[in-house]
Amino acid sequence: MFVQTEPTPNPATLKFLPGQEVMKEGTIFFQNEESASNSPLAINLFHIKGVESVFFGSDFITITKAEANDWTLMKPAILGCIIEHFTMNKPVISEQAARTEHTYDENDSDVVKKIKELLDTKVRPAVAMDGGDIIFDKYNEGIVFLQMQGACQGCPSSTATLKMGIENMLKHYIPEIREVRPVEA
Repeated sequence: MFVQTEPTPNPATLKFLPGQEVMKEGTIFFQNEESASNSPLAINLFHIKGVESVFFGSDFITITKAEANDWTLMKPAILGCIIEHFTMNKPVISEQAARTEHTYDENDSDVVKKIKELLDTKVRPAVAMDGGDIIFDKYNEGIVFLQMQGACQGCPSSTATLKMGIENMLKHYIPEIREVRPVEA
């Protein structure tokens, strides 16, 4: 098994591509070992010194490291952990629990439905290429609240992406939108 790595716009985050499906549906973001109790792979990754967060996408794993740690020292251990996990055919998630897939609720307002559709079709595929995800949190009086995950969380360019990219695009398609703001997980 060969696992490729790719840099992301966030220098503290690397994207690992195991060459096979990671998540069947949705994405999942673990900000610490305690939140990873249903993922044997995430728990093992958190045992590697310096791993700060773990994000699973459809065919990739994004790891964010603590600032004081060096990728040169961490990368071999992370690669070994990923290869061992997939070689042994262990489940990535013990119980399927993709928590970040946008759900469409029939009670959503027309504006919220449009926001979710635009995020799913235009935004999320692009940020997934950089090893992250952006999740709709809520819409309130012209303000859209979004949660940054994976490589997007803590990325130096995430504010620019949110304001200049996503906010402008949403305002273009949905005139009711005045602003986009990040929310912490």
